[in-house]
Amino acid sequence: MNPIFADIPTTIFETMSRLARETGAVNLGQGFPDDPGPLDVRQKAAEAVVDGWNQYPPMMGIPELRQAAAAHYQRFHGLDLDWEQEVMITSGATEALADSLLALIEPGDEVVLFQPMYDAYLPLVKRAGGVPKFVTLKPPHWRLREEDLRAAFSKRTRAVLFNNPLNPSASVFPREDLELLGRFLVEFDAVAICDEVWEHVIFDGLRHQPLIGLPGLRERCIKIGSAGKIFSLTGWKVGLVVAAPSIMRVLAKAHQFVTFTTPPNLQAAVAYGLGKDDGYYTGMRAEMQAARDRFTAGLKASGFTVLPSQATYFVNVDLGEGADDVAFCDRLVREAGVAAIPVSAFYAQNHVRSVVRFCFAKRDATLDEATKRLRAFAGR
Repeated sequence: MNPIFADIPTTIFETMSRLARETGAVNLGQGFPDDPGPLDVRQKAAEAVVDGWNQYPPMMGIPELRQAAAAHYQRFHGLDLDWEQEVMITSGATEALADSLLALIEPGDEVVLFQPMYDAYLPLVKRAGGVPKFVTLKPPHWRLREEDLRAAFSKRTRAVLFNNPLNPSASVFPREDLELLGRFLVEFDAVAICDEVWEHVIFDGLRHQPLIGLPGLRERCIKIGSAGKIFSLTGWKVGLVVAAPSIMRVLAKAHQFVTFTTPPNLQAAVAYGLGKDDGYYTGMRAEMQAARDRFTAGLKASGFTVLPSQATYFVNVDLGEGADDVAFCDRLVREAGVAAIPVSAFYAQNHVRSVVRFCFAKRDATLDEATKRLRAFAGR
């Protein structure tokens, strides 16, 4: 067996979800919403199954979706894209990440990873033959520092895996951090694989700035979006990939031999969804922000130190210096009946062990029950 996969331990998500089932806990560990997603988008998918094309769609994605994606990113991010040469559809953002690494990396090339990180990053880098180089981000602000980048980048750096908004920390990198990273990409002739699946799930009036949209970085970035996150349809696995033609030509070949294509009915529905008016996007953000605020108030009332949540489905609490987040989460699910995720699980080394992550993308009743249990656990 290949040791990269054979030696991976049981994921923290599986462990905590199993404990939640066994104990009857409220599961705020895994990041999926209770809401079924917008009805009109789901109806479009159903109609496309019955009335549409169900054989192989084009490898790059159906033209309607590629055109819709180009128009969508022009509308929201000011990107001027050639849909025929710069847009591709994949079976989810994780496939797009794998395609990107397979297209860019040769054995021995170094890949810069920012911790905390999505758990798929490291095994995908290793399987592609890459050598991981880690930059450790720390609470409460999770900012990039020039000295940390200088220690991670080298003449062997080929790629950077960059998640913004950053999933485990629920933070958004400010423009000055993006510009700092851009300078390193240019200096070391590297390409950024930009995991931007949370680009629309962003709060407090913040606006997402794609790295590919900064001056001088168009030829150095792969932008990856997710219809599953945009429409709270996490099971659909439809990825939106943008890159300059010179990069996309190779990306497309990797995609061809990984999944080749993506279900055409889902593509048709996503093409419709991307064209929805601004009210959908502002409404979705407002609903998520209200859920965040509702649950954050409960956490604070229970005595937790709550870190800023600027984006994603998540909010973190800081247990303080000397804490053990894994032990705390085990105790929380068994004694309080609430499942959460220790953020140290998203580090490969130099673990931060004081932060615990909760998913707030749940119905009010679910959040209120979790809050009631947390207050009882804290004795408040």
